[in-house]
Amino acid sequence: MSDLPSIDPESIANLRELNPGDNGEFLREIVGIYIEDTPKRIADLRAGLAAGDVAAFTRAAHTIKGSSANVGAQVLKGIAERLEFISRKEGLGQVGPLIADCEAEFTRAADELRRLSK
Repeated sequence: MSDLPSIDPESIANLRELNPGDNGEFLREIVGIYIEDTPKRIADLRAGLAAGDVAAFTRAAHTIKGSSANVGAQVLKGIAERLEFISRKEGLGQVGPLIADCEAEFTRAADELRRLSK
């Protein structure tokens, strides 16, 4: 995988600073949305792959990349970025194994985000 931590602590600090004095409520809300939405986008990756729909697959990868960047899930952002790049340049022939990496890293990132947002 990567030598990067699953979650960038500076990103978490920046999210906390957006709404100082709320005891982390804003951070918990953002994390909750991310944890709820990302599995849907991963399912969109699988559906796009199964249907051979490059546009839908690329859109899902792009969404995961952006939302992961927002919460500091830098390893997952990198995986999604690779998925997006590969699907745009080469189609869907080589993306299958990376979807599994995406799922595994999401699990790690979600666990870390839950811990950090308490």
